[in-house]
Amino acid sequence: LLGDPNQLPQVSQGAQPDAAKVSVLQHLLGSDETVPRERGIFLERTWRLRPEICAFTSEAYYEGRLLPAEVSGLRSLAAGNGLVIDAIEHAGRSQSSWEEADAVAEAIRALLGTPFTDESGVVRAVGMNDVLVVAPYNAQVRRLRQRVPDGVRVGTVDKFQGQEAPVVLISMASSTAEDAPRGIGFAFDRHRVNVATSRAQCRVVLVCAPRLLDAD
Repeated sequence: LLGDPNQLPQVSQGAQPDAAKVSVLQHLLGSDETVPRERGIFLERTWRLRPEICAFTSEAYYEGRLLPAEVSGLRSLAAGNGLVIDAIEHAGRSQSSWEEADAVAEAIRALLGTPFTDESGVVRAVGMNDVLVVAPYNAQVRRLRQRVPDGVRVGTVDKFQGQEAPVVLISMASSTAEDAPRGIGFAFDRHRVNVATSRAQCRVVLVCAPRLLDAD
């Protein structure tokens, strides 16, 4: 069996007991976040995530066992690497926020044309294809598409699983935990956050209202 239960499962519909919803691999792992050494092999190297992003991902989702391959540290953005929070004040927003859409568009315009160094040491300008924009709700995806430059990829977490880019911007949309339409458990579901943040090679920007983070 080969897989990563800490990312998104296949989309399915139906009424089932919780134990029946999990994959065979999840069932065998039980409460373990990674496969124990005595039961299998954990592929402990990431060729995508810079050390700053890998450190967060490893601690939060992989029991501290995930390490960056040397090549991942060779990529770099002149605008800065790692994880960044861009706090945007707004109120009464549920599934969409024009304030966040404008902030994301501004951040992208500031990044375009800045230097990016790839794993071979070649320096080039950041382009449209170097940016992913992720949102938890389709309504916010529509707002973002109306604001960001044409050619930038925008979608929900489900759409981008398996993809990557030097920069990922995540727009949460909701003003507070109470405003989140499917509850804070959906917005900050550990599998969804893991997938969203681990698309980035160099830089992750979380765009959200500060009060959204004031939740259990």
